[in-house]
Amino acid sequence: MLKRKFILPVLLILAFALSRIPGMLPQNFSAAYALAFCAGVFFPGRMAWWLPLATLAATDIALNFYYWLALGIDVWSSATLKYQLGNYAAYVALIWLGRRFKPRAHFATLLGGGVLGALLFYLITNTASWFFNPFHNPEYTKTLLGWITALTKGTGGWPQTWEFFRNTLLSGGIFTALFVAAFKLTAPAESPVEKEAGKRAEEAEGESKPEEAKA
Repeated sequence: MLKRKFILPVLLILAFALSRIPGMLPQNFSAAYALAFCAGVFFPGRMAWWLPLATLAATDIALNFYYWLALGIDVWSSATLKYQLGNYAAYVALIWLGRRFKPRAHFATLLGGGVLGALLFYLITNTASWFFNPFHNPEYTKTLLGWITALTKGTGGWPQTWEFFRNTLLSGGIFTALFVAAFKLTAPAESPVEKEAGKRAEEAEGESKPEEAKA
C-alpha cells in the first residue's frame, strides 16, 4: 500500500523528465501543466510541492545548458531568469489549484481542472514574457495592445501565440487525462468502512457550517 502510494508519482516524474528531451514533443506541447495540477491532486503531503518543482528545476537547468552550449542562446540573462521565475509562479498556481480537488472526484471534473490549469499557465507565462520581454521583442510594448499581442499574435519570425495556446490546452487535456486515468486505475478500492467514515466527515462538516456563520 505504502509502496504503491509513492511508486506511481515517481514513475510519472521519470516519464515527464524524459518528455522534456528537446524535440521529443512539439513546441508548447508539454506534460508540465498536467503534472503540476495532478501532483496537487494526487501526490501525498509535501511531496505534492517539492517533487514536481524539484524535477522541473533540474530539467530546466539541464535544458538551459543545452540551449547555451549547443545553440548559443543566452539563457542566463537576468530578464530570461525572471521570465523563468514566472513559469514557476504558474507551476505553484497549478499545484495550488490541484490541492482544491479531491482525488476521488469525477474524471470529467479533474479533466476540466487540468484544462483550466493549462489556461492559467498560458496567461501567467505569456504575461511574464510580455512584462520582462527577455528577447527584446519590439511588439511587446508596455501597453494594453502589447499585452494583447503577446497573448494572441506573438513576435515576428515565430509561430503565432494562439498556436502555442492551442498546444497548451491540448497537451494539458491529454496528459491530465492520462495521469488521472493512471491514478484511478491503480488506486485501491474504497472499503465500506472508509465510505462510511467519509460520509460522517461530510455530515460533520455540513453541521459545523451554520455555527461558523453565527460566529
